[in-house]
Amino acid sequence: MNSHSTLGPAPASTPAAAPLHRPRRLRRTPQLRRLTAETQVNANNLIQPLFLREGITEPREIPSMPGVYQHTRDSLRKAAAEAVAAGVGGVMLFGIPKDKDERGSGAVDPDGILQTALRDVTAEVGDATVVIGDINLDEYTTHGHTGVLGADGDVDNDASVLLYAQAAVVQADAGAHIVAPSGMMDGQVRHIRAALDQAGHHNVAILGYSAKYASHFYGPFRDAVESSLQGNRRTYQQYPGNIRESLREVDLDLAEGADMVMVKPALAYLDIVRLIADRVDVPVSAYQVSGEYSMIEAAAERGWIDRDGTIVESLTAIHRAGASQIITYWATEFAPRVGR
Repeated sequence: MNSHSTLGPAPASTPAAAPLHRPRRLRRTPQLRRLTAETQVNANNLIQPLFLREGITEPREIPSMPGVYQHTRDSLRKAAAEAVAAGVGGVMLFGIPKDKDERGSGAVDPDGILQTALRDVTAEVGDATVVIGDINLDEYTTHGHTGVLGADGDVDNDASVLLYAQAAVVQADAGAHIVAPSGMMDGQVRHIRAALDQAGHHNVAILGYSAKYASHFYGPFRDAVESSLQGNRRTYQQYPGNIRESLREVDLDLAEGADMVMVKPALAYLDIVRLIADRVDVPVSAYQVSGEYSMIEAAAERGWIDRDGTIVESLTAIHRAGASQIITYWATEFAPRVGR
């Protein structure tokens, strides 16, 4: 008997061109891909923006943001409860008043529309989530700028931050856990921190809109809050081509007492998110703004992209870039799909 007959057939030789390493092994099944994922968005990372509109009796869908609504008090409470049930990490509230004036007085009125929203939502779900109030004057001013105007027609920085400080206190009085100044005024965080502490709100945190760019992606949001803006905000929001300026703004906000920092918009500024996340030791948020939302929704409605897959991919990209929290209009819808 041939001495080799009991050994079976000789093994086939390995082709010289066969790869030595096969990373595809770990991409072969959904289970393997899930197990080996380096970045996965969690529901707790998501923050849902919500709008309360004064003087309406039914929710109004925002035409340029399908699926997003200006709420009544009743529908706002319901939307906040739905967000919490879905597992989102927090809600960010915006108020839309019936009446505006040159100084944006509604922003500092204890009974103003945003303070009403904060009281309603904290009463409804305040023990179960984080409630954030946006500090800005643009929704409340007849000129649509984020602060009061000086004699030269530009925003008066120092007069505006005094109003921001007042707004922070009335928002904290109304129940806000975090206040988020978005006006991009110099020194805003310092004035807000001092006012909060003086009013006894030592535990109310500040989320600084530290790197907020003068972006064309904000258009639909201005519909949402019925902005009266004519012109632009380039004298106070950042130029899109600048990087070092963003890092300086973040450093200043942290030195003034910010507890968290934000980059806005998100997708067009992922490089900025990454740089800041690598630089600081506080949570970094990114705002997936209205234009990002509306572009994806419009392309999906036309059948040009897969809606759900694109949304999850965009959220993953923002988180991968270093955002600890993502403010997104899809938070409630997608929180159950990304896990807790």
